[in-house]
Amino acid sequence: MKYLPKDMQDRLDEKLSLLNSYRPLPEAAVRKLREQFGIEMTYNSNAIEGNSLTLKETFLVINEGLTIKGKPLRDHLEAKSHTEALEYLYELVDKDRRSTLSERLIRELNQIVMRDIDKEWAGRYRNSNVIIGGADHTPPEAVVVPQLMQELIDWVRQNRKALHSVELVAVLHHRLVNIHPFFDGNGRTARLVMNVVLMQAGFPLAVVLKNDRKRYYRTLGEADRRNYAPFVRFIAQAVQRSLDIYLKVLTPARKNKEHFISLAELAKDSKFTDKYLNLLARSGRLEAHKEGRNWLSSKEALKRYLEGRERKRK
Repeated sequence: MKYLPKDMQDRLDEKLSLLNSYRPLPEAAVRKLREQFGIEMTYNSNAIEGNSLTLKETFLVINEGLTIKGKPLRDHLEAKSHTEALEYLYELVDKDRRSTLSERLIRELNQIVMRDIDKEWAGRYRNSNVIIGGADHTPPEAVVVPQLMQELIDWVRQNRKALHSVELVAVLHHRLVNIHPFFDGNGRTARLVMNVVLMQAGFPLAVVLKNDRKRYYRTLGEADRRNYAPFVRFIAQAVQRSLDIYLKVLTPARKNKEHFISLAELAKDSKFTDKYLNLLARSGRLEAHKEGRNWLSSKEALKRYLEGRERKRK
């Protein structure tokens, strides 16, 4: 079953194709982007789970080795461990983009993320049942976790070519957190695993932003009820954001770059209010990405939306 709207899929494919046309990419620029995205993902992925470090503090802990006064030791350890997991992810993908996803890899990522937090259970499947506070979903019994994990790996292998990469990773992400195979670190592990598959397909690292936490959990909840489309669109927007940032940096100067502006500024020269443009952006109908709390789009993106709407009417 297809969960990704065709227009959104086409946009993702076009942007990826454009990025691929610039390969080999400048090493210095790619290294800087990887550093930027690495700090950003570590901060956001940990913050979603309750880590109190700010983005700047996360940078200082990782790059300067500083200890932030008043912040828990666990928060520092989580930042360092997640960075190590990302480094392992990049090393794995750089070494072999064709390597297959496995239970062993998933357990290794959880082991790296959690080894300084819970040495006993890091990388090991839970041996008792758990309840997720504040969630309607109750994870399956511990006794069936190994079987469900093997079925998940089999499903990925069977659907890798049948589904678009973004659809595949979104459903993979949901199914992994739905199984909840570990006592802790399931969300962080799922976001890392999702990116292994994305990067193997040529996409840059996709970051789920802390500011989108409510929508993230809401669409995951809808996926629990087998309504995958909202969560797939949510992940697709995260992927598109990364592509936009990469293209903004790496597009050669002689090429026509899209100039991204705030929705309030974009509304001034259109017939729409910034609130309506915000609705279009959040629903994925208007190409847009977030920087901090603000949505950015372009006049070219609005033009493509209007042209697409006109074609549908005809």
